[in-house]
Amino acid sequence: MSRDGAQAVKAIVAKADRLGAEPPRPLIRELPPADPFPVDALGDVLEAAARAINDRVQAPMAICGQSTVAAATLAGQGHADVELPTGQVKPISNFFVSVAATGERKTATDSEALWPFRKRETALREDYDQALPEYENARIAWEKARERGVKGAKGDRAAIKAALDCQGQPPTAPLSPMLTCPEPTYEGLCKHLVGGQPSIGIFSAEGGQFIGGHGMTPEAMLRTATGLSSLWDGETIKRVRAADGATILPGRRVALHLMAQPDVAAMMLSDQLLLNQGLLSRCLVTAPESNAGTRLWHEPSNDSDAAMKRYGGRILDMLEKPLPLVSGKTNELSPRVLRLAPDARKMWIGFADNIEGQIRPEGALATVRGLANKFPEHAARLAAVLALVSDIEVTEISPEHMAAGVTLAQHYVAEALRMFESSRVSPNLALAQKLLGWLHQSWNERVISLPDIYQGGPNPIRDKATAAKSVAILVDHGWLHQIEGGAEIAGSRRREAWRIIGR
Repeated sequence: MSRDGAQAVKAIVAKADRLGAEPPRPLIRELPPADPFPVDALGDVLEAAARAINDRVQAPMAICGQSTVAAATLAGQGHADVELPTGQVKPISNFFVSVAATGERKTATDSEALWPFRKRETALREDYDQALPEYENARIAWEKARERGVKGAKGDRAAIKAALDCQGQPPTAPLSPMLTCPEPTYEGLCKHLVGGQPSIGIFSAEGGQFIGGHGMTPEAMLRTATGLSSLWDGETIKRVRAADGATILPGRRVALHLMAQPDVAAMMLSDQLLLNQGLLSRCLVTAPESNAGTRLWHEPSNDSDAAMKRYGGRILDMLEKPLPLVSGKTNELSPRVLRLAPDARKMWIGFADNIEGQIRPEGALATVRGLANKFPEHAARLAAVLALVSDIEVTEISPEHMAAGVTLAQHYVAEALRMFESSRVSPNLALAQKLLGWLHQSWNERVISLPDIYQGGPNPIRDKATAAKSVAILVDHGWLHQIEGGAEIAGSRRREAWRIIGR
């Protein structure tokens, strides 16, 4: 149900209370307000950029902040890993999900945050276009030289080998210039990582393209979720396929930021397979309050322009800095390891102990235990990203950056609890709530019949049995009152009809 619909329902209940009537009972408990995004924890460059995007676009601050830290993750993930106090070395890649309704200016925010990547991709594409013909010529020359060497050896096995050895290794193809892609399948992503940039981002302002795309169909969902989880963990990609043979790809990094509408995000965040598999415990979700109705026109400030130029320059510096590669490889990363400074290590341990105390069966985080178990690691990854933004040559994580990582992680803790409460709504109640919203916002009569609902109502309620079940729930909660003897509706006589409370 939309925010306007929810407010209308609250007004109806309040009016009934004032009149002394028995008010309808809410179907779904109202969620608490969204946790404010801690934009001041992002550091001077990212905070200023987030505030500048908010000034320019007037999207919710959480989306602006999430977009900048996601972009920084993509820019930095190829340069360094982070060593946890446990001794484990982990990538600093992060998976972000921003939930906001249509009209919240997700696309404009994404465009602002990713402009350095578009500029870098343009430069890489120009280099690629220039290098490709030279590579093709070198490859053909190498192949022809091998053919001539074999012919010249006249069938002598040792001579053939010597002739082939003389040609050396084949020329290396230029890397694909793509840095972000919106909706890859896992198979397509793996194929790209064979000859593409070793650090890439799955970024989409229309997250439904990915969530509802080929990679997340029922038959592909587990494969995609498992693959993405492995990439988040930093594991080597190992695939054996009849068509492609065996593929082993170490040293790749993938970041993710999906912006999705609430209904689409709910499909992903409440999916039992994704919950059980563990992909959702690797996702950092924010779902801010709407800014709609408050975005009065104003000219962006000069400070915002300066902040975006500084942000773009810093991200471009990170993107243009040569990635650390395994010797002799063109796209196998060998990131340096960032360790926590002593005081940062103490801070991390204190945060980890605090989380552990809250995931016991009766603890505050018991309901999101899978995600909560990873919050200390999330905090360290976020701290490492912020450290790299401040100095791409940094060698350890300071207490200040660790404190900022913990602050951001605490925001995602609060949002995870909120999202869990939302996902606990039963499917039947959710459908009844959808029907109630449609009755108050789209249906123009004060009475309704069952055929009106399953013939013209919301798409998920377009069969008689589902419509009847939803009507029964609305009757039970006082939102529909049955009319004895039926009623005439839009020129048709209906034997069964209900009066809509609030129309």
